[in-house]
Order: sequence, then C-alpha cells, then structure tokens
Amino acid sequence: MYALVELKGKQYKAEKGALLKVDSLNAEIGSTLDIETVLMICGETVSLGSPYVAGAKVSATVESHKKDKKIIVFKYKPKKDYRRKQGHRQGYSYIRIGDIAGA
Repeated sequence: MYALVELKGKQYKAEKGALLKVDSLNAEIGSTLDIETVLMICGETVSLGSPYVAGAKVSATVESHKKDKKIIVFKYKPKKDYRRKQGHRQGYSYIRIGDIAGA
C-alpha cells in the first residue's frame, strides 16, 4: 500500500516505513506530522482525489535536518568587468512514513 502526497508544493510517493528527503520543515526532530494533502491511495483498491482524497491522512516522523552539498552560482559578462560568485546549500528534512489511513 502506498500513497501520493503533496508537501510544500512537491509530490512524493509514501510507503509505510520509507524514508523521504523533503524540503526543509519547521519541525523538531522526533515530532510527528500529519499530512492531509493526499492525492491518491493505492492498496487493494485505488482512491483518487479531486484534488485530495477526503478523510485520508499520512503520519510521519521527522528524523533529521541536513544540508545538501554546496553549489556555486557564478555570473559574469564578458568585457564589462562584471563578476558575481555566490554559494548556496539547500536545506532538507528526512521524514519516516508511519501509518497511511485511507478513507
């Protein structure tokens, strides 16, 4: 059984016990989340939402917060003495899917 959920504008496939790498969440490590934006539940039968499945919920636990490797953003214009160098590290949260409650 799995569910497709929407979290912070992105869609993820959530299976029981799976570890998902999602965009950074403002939640403490060890806290539980209830994701109610479930797009589809697939088990013995398939439930599709329009846009969300009514009454469906996926519970998850926040395991850690980390940053991705640094990327360099370098801009320049030839012959104009214009150069800008900037680094960026994207923050991520790892969540463990617990229970999938369907309608």
